[in-house]
Amino acid sequence: MTSRASATRSLFLSARPATAAIEIASGRVTVVEVGRRPDGLVVTACASTALPVGVVTPSLIGTNIHDTTVVTAAVREACESAGIRPPRRAALVIPDSAARLSLLTFEELPPKTADVDQLVRWQIKKATPFPLDNAQVTHPVSHQEIGATTLAAIAARREAVVEYEQVVLALGIHPGVVDLASVSVLNAALAGDTAPAGDWLMVCVAKESTVLAIVREGELVFYRHRYAIDEEPLGALVHQTAMYYEDRLEGGKFARVWLCGASWASEGGEAIRREMGQRLKVEAQPVDVRGAVAFANRIGVNAAVLDAVAAPLGALLRERAGA
Repeated sequence: MTSRASATRSLFLSARPATAAIEIASGRVTVVEVGRRPDGLVVTACASTALPVGVVTPSLIGTNIHDTTVVTAAVREACESAGIRPPRRAALVIPDSAARLSLLTFEELPPKTADVDQLVRWQIKKATPFPLDNAQVTHPVSHQEIGATTLAAIAARREAVVEYEQVVLALGIHPGVVDLASVSVLNAALAGDTAPAGDWLMVCVAKESTVLAIVREGELVFYRHRYAIDEEPLGALVHQTAMYYEDRLEGGKFARVWLCGASWASEGGEAIRREMGQRLKVEAQPVDVRGAVAFANRIGVNAAVLDAVAAPLGALLRERAGA
């Protein structure tokens, strides 16, 4: 993480910022379009369309999209609901479970980028359940300290990324960047005037997984991904993360706790927020992107809308920050 508007670089970089982003999740697709006016960026259109159960099953090693036609139709429907045509180009947000993010700390890094790439691949090889020869691997700086540099290594099978790309390519949409959902949410939280100083916790809840991330003064210092199948209750994950924060990161009380995805959670967003607040003694708040962008008057903004647009909007904000 190198700036307050960039949690980490995307899987693919593009030269020109897109004006639209599409998130493909296990239960829905979301389309967001932004424009610019004299006082800053504005969300001009957004909409989500639900997906049938089992059509998208995010996975590191298996098939992710089981019916491209159905998902493509959902993207088209979301565009129609938003009142826009499928864009020529869009940032693409994919589930965290389709890739693996690891924080790697090195006392010293080789001067050449190719050598750094080789070192990172060697470090994550044993823990990655697929061959890295044809994998997409990126490793931006997560944070730096005296005598140490931590990289956020993201690895995904190229075949899996292509599955998501094919969905939008079928509509004539070129995927300019591909970002992970939680990384994009972090970018959204770091943009504008919403990000507080000090340490804060981000919890991203998806149908198939939970991601917990700790940011210290704008830098990612902890990242944990757990599948729902692991059967670890969210409360237990939050408690374990808080213990690690206190013991290993010498933390005290979080300056803020952000929760994204709760409106889609089967347990109920209010119950999740309440439990987290009781455990952490800090009220869990939804990621509110209105500190970075405005919304067109015709868009009714509520908790569900803020939840839905956080990740795709974060991908657009990252691109525009030039990270």
